[in-house]
Amino acid sequence: MSIDHRNAAASPSRRRLLGAAALAAASGTLLGQLPPKTARAAAARAPQADDRVRPFQVHVPESELADLRTRLRATRWPDRELVADETQGLQLAQLQALVGWWASGYDWRRLEARLNALPQFLTRIDGVDIHFLHVRSPHAHALPLILTHGWPGSVLEFVDAIGPLTDPTAFGGRAEDAFDVVIPSIPGYGFSGIPTELGWNPERVGRAWDVLMQRLGYRHYVSQGGDHGSVISDAMGRQAPAGLLGIHLTMPATVPSELVAGINGGAPVPAGLAEDERVAYETLSRFFGRNAAYGAMMVTRPQTIGYALTDSPVGLAAWMYDKIVQWTDSDGVPERVLGRDAILDDISLYWLTGTATASGRFYWENNNNNFSAAAQKTTRIRVPVAVSVFPREIYRAPRSWTERAYPTLYYFNHADKGGHFAAWEQPQRFSAELRAAFRPLRGKR
Repeated sequence: MSIDHRNAAASPSRRRLLGAAALAAASGTLLGQLPPKTARAAAARAPQADDRVRPFQVHVPESELADLRTRLRATRWPDRELVADETQGLQLAQLQALVGWWASGYDWRRLEARLNALPQFLTRIDGVDIHFLHVRSPHAHALPLILTHGWPGSVLEFVDAIGPLTDPTAFGGRAEDAFDVVIPSIPGYGFSGIPTELGWNPERVGRAWDVLMQRLGYRHYVSQGGDHGSVISDAMGRQAPAGLLGIHLTMPATVPSELVAGINGGAPVPAGLAEDERVAYETLSRFFGRNAAYGAMMVTRPQTIGYALTDSPVGLAAWMYDKIVQWTDSDGVPERVLGRDAILDDISLYWLTGTATASGRFYWENNNNNFSAAAQKTTRIRVPVAVSVFPREIYRAPRSWTERAYPTLYYFNHADKGGHFAAWEQPQRFSAELRAAFRPLRGKR
């Protein structure tokens, strides 16, 4: 089997990327030394065992970057919004500023070099190639940790947290709080394979992550996630594989069942809620009423929206940047906390791998209320649960709801800064939360 047979995306750039990676794993040839067609042909001939872990690096052909710049410069822009705020959607001037830099100043090769300086791998699990970063700590007895991204994020969310997590002493921490870090791309995202059959839902991804950690030689480990990563970590907590010591969530599913219909339908806040519960209710009600159309589209029609996102880089940027603007702790200017290039790194990753449609299908597979405790079956979780609430998360989970939703909750804390993309926005605060949260579980290995 080759990396680019039935499990690769249709885009030529993706086939070249994964074909070159397979060749490097099979022959030890440095990536980029052979033409893409030669690389793909060699990869097709190279047998690969299902449990083989193969080195991976990224090299996007210059022609793909030139095509991107050409498309950006040929954008057909709409007229500007008719309001002075974001109530009609992402504002024209804000998006044009980002796209202008993407077309004329942004350097993908900078990110490529940074990724290629990290240990990256592919391995086939349940018929799909899984891409992941695997960075071991320099400290003895580090706790293995698997980190799962969401949408519109990627493994890039965690890159700045790798240092604080694996080498805490270099960032004001203690050696005994170190982690070995594994950061996989969800199937259909980034450099992982695109599933060609149904069923890659959070439960199946959770089972694959346990296989991955075992394949890497870890007998015990912990799992962390936000967004899709929270849903996948919840699924792993329900499955409770023998090696899983506990999970940490930044977007927990805590909404009580009796409040779900009212929140979804925009009903007034019911009487009797505490202040933090009232704020959470109102925040989620506004979210579902005015800002959740993106999710409804991908839950119901990911293929339809995928045509636009796969054909137009500006369409893809608007689709993703809209949520980055809304969900960061940045007062609507995410460049303040992430930087313009980091935002474009993430958007470019989706564009160059051709995964806009495949990533949307994960919503279709999940097709669930990710904030509802009942929908996520949180009371069935059988491992210890830790929760960190960041102030500009989509909603701030109240402690009362969290304790009710997660009977095995042992850690709950409010961080002082950060939003939905906690590790991406505040890598050191995020790392400090994980050190504190998982400290009690280290002695259980």
